[in-house]
Amino acid sequence: MIHAKDWENEQERLELTMSKLSEAIVELEPKVDQLGHQAADIRKRFWEEVTVNTSTHEDFEETFFTIQQQAAVLSERERSHRQLQQKWNSVKRLLQSPYFGRIDFQETGQDLIEQVYIGVSSFVEPDGMSFFVYDWRTPIASLYYDYSPGEVSFETPGGAIAGTMTKKRQYQIRDGRIQNVFDSSITIGDELLQQVLGKGADNQMKSIVATIQKEQNAIIRDDKSRMLIVQGVAGSGKTSAALQRVAYLLYKHRDKLTADQIVLFSPNPMFNSYVSTVLPELGEENMQQTTFQEYLDYWLGSNYKLEDPFDQLEYVLTEDSTPGFAPRMSGIRHKSSEAFLQALHGYASWLGQEGMLFNGIRFRDRVLITGDRIKSQFYSYDTSIRLTNRITLLQEWLMKELNVLEKLERSAPWVQEELQYLDNEQYAEAFSELHKDRGVFDFAEEYAKVQEFVTKKRRGDEADFSFAEQEEELLSRMVVKEAFKPLRRSVKNMSFIDMQGIYTQLFNEHAAVFLAMTNAAELPGHWPQICEQTNEKLSRRELYYEDATPYLYLKELIEGSRVNTMVRYIFIDEGQDYSMFQYQYLKNLFPRARMTVLGDFGQAIFTQATNLHEAESPLRKLYGDAETSRIVLSRSYRSTREIVEFTRLLLPGGEEIVPFERSGRKPLLIQLDSDDKRTARIAADLAALQAEEFGSIAIITKTAAESREAYERLSSYGCQGLRLVTKETPIFEKGIMVIPSYLAKGVEFDAVMIYDASSSVYRRESERKLFYTACTRAMHRLLVYTTEEWTPYIQAVDSLYYEM
Repeated sequence: MIHAKDWENEQERLELTMSKLSEAIVELEPKVDQLGHQAADIRKRFWEEVTVNTSTHEDFEETFFTIQQQAAVLSERERSHRQLQQKWNSVKRLLQSPYFGRIDFQETGQDLIEQVYIGVSSFVEPDGMSFFVYDWRTPIASLYYDYSPGEVSFETPGGAIAGTMTKKRQYQIRDGRIQNVFDSSITIGDELLQQVLGKGADNQMKSIVATIQKEQNAIIRDDKSRMLIVQGVAGSGKTSAALQRVAYLLYKHRDKLTADQIVLFSPNPMFNSYVSTVLPELGEENMQQTTFQEYLDYWLGSNYKLEDPFDQLEYVLTEDSTPGFAPRMSGIRHKSSEAFLQALHGYASWLGQEGMLFNGIRFRDRVLITGDRIKSQFYSYDTSIRLTNRITLLQEWLMKELNVLEKLERSAPWVQEELQYLDNEQYAEAFSELHKDRGVFDFAEEYAKVQEFVTKKRRGDEADFSFAEQEEELLSRMVVKEAFKPLRRSVKNMSFIDMQGIYTQLFNEHAAVFLAMTNAAELPGHWPQICEQTNEKLSRRELYYEDATPYLYLKELIEGSRVNTMVRYIFIDEGQDYSMFQYQYLKNLFPRARMTVLGDFGQAIFTQATNLHEAESPLRKLYGDAETSRIVLSRSYRSTREIVEFTRLLLPGGEEIVPFERSGRKPLLIQLDSDDKRTARIAADLAALQAEEFGSIAIITKTAAESREAYERLSSYGCQGLRLVTKETPIFEKGIMVIPSYLAKGVEFDAVMIYDASSSVYRRESERKLFYTACTRAMHRLLVYTTEEWTPYIQAVDSLYYEM
């Protein structure tokens, strides 16, 4: 705390700032309204201000430039209104809590000590020179996060500035009054952080700008790395730091970067809703948010039924006793590996010489161009031409062939039949086409011909006989052209390539054939069974999750890559759950983007995990060491010290995890002798937790099936307000959730209840990280239940770290 006089001075300074903010709001409000009304009025009267005249070339040109000029005026008004609205919103946001920090900085060689107050956005006097508040993203504000008082320096566009920080102060401000002030000798004072972390969980993630730690600030302000890898333990704030990083990038590059040039790949749709308010809270628009599965569905979902990662995980967790389990697991690992990635490249090279498969082009139950003929044409091209370029040449050849076939088709009997069913509109179109070049208008002749079209009865004179032939020829051309449109579309979409056959061909159970096609060094175990499972799935037009990315990757090796050059930054949350195959695909898809990967190998619950923990992470190879940075976050802020001390013992190497000094109760382990008693105990504990005013409680199960069982049992027992969360749940809400462990990733709860921690449920070593992930969702309380003996993970934990 600070001296009374100092406190009084700070309150006076706050009141002055609040007064200036209020004045700015009063001044800005009518301007915002005025510009808004002006833009709306211009939009409403747009065509009244424009005289459309296209009689001559000059008139058309004048009309065009008038429209362009009016559009420019409207665009300028809308832009001005938008900018002023943002400024007004920024000032209103500051009015709630103008700033949260202060540093006193004296530049080397200068006498003046500048007081720098730091908030979520800048507030400047009308003269543009005096800063009441500095935006937390400004270069000088980095001192607040990175240094204790003493010798400091910070980077600016003009170079480094060095000096001395003589004071660092933190504030808690509410409703125009200072609640707390801390003079800090460390990066961000533990007092403030403890108060923030001691609050309850919310249904949406909040901004952390007031409590950013030094290592998080390094993530936020990194602007040099092409690949930034963040390995952060559960609760280390890596996702929060990533979202502040987005806000920082949008601020620093505001003249050339927009929110829609940034894409966040989230673990599930519910997580998207959980993080959706952070950027608006900081005055920025949300970036694009998606999941990798949504992307796969977009490109493959119309042709195949795709397994999603959660269904794959459910299989891994529940089907280990079935005969096909071992081959499937081997297949998942192999299809996610770098070796299989290289095998696909080898296979594509082989296809350049032989083995391509094509679908024949069919029309009205006839084959117009056979697959063999297409194949023969493809391999007639010079093999030194790239595979994708030869496909383009093949497309052009097919289009020419269709032109020839279309002309021949006009005399086919079916065309005459179709002519009988044309409507008046189609006849009128042909009529207009035939007469568009006639210069002399004969009213009687035109009237007679219109009557012919309407009644479909011929006059039968000599002039009409010639016209009828022309008409029939034109209509036949129109009918056949329309009928050939789907064929041309299929060629444009490359449907003539038998991608399913090509991918199926890869899974040849004869090892020698596969090795010859791919130039691979070796095969995974259970290869014949992997081939059988894959081909059987494909025969039903379905794809395993582990096949979707390789299938799409091979498709693009053959047809050419889709690229998005507009996106500049991609963020991948829960990055340990992506395979190197997926990373390579994303690199190809976004060739101009920088990549930030956030994850925790301790929470790698999918079979196809990528190691982020080790310094030699395979991700380093994606862009090379020179363009890759790696930051490790080892301190856990989410949970109390007692919960972290318990959960870190569940992981090998967990002693590296550092708990934050926020005390609470030890995890409570509850062993009962029946399911009914467990249900009753959970119901009682729920009531007790709610009485303690915990607003967010999760009953976490291992699988979706177990979630349904728990939900039904507790509902039948009389528990009110339960919400069953499934992979389709779109929105994260407070309350009591019953949720599978893998859907709880990335979110946090006031209290967590592990529904069943018995040795029969969590028995395999491969499930250890899943159990750890579930337990680390708890902020304040962790309760663990079983009706049998404890899982081996808990049996290995010293009883000193929990209560029973």
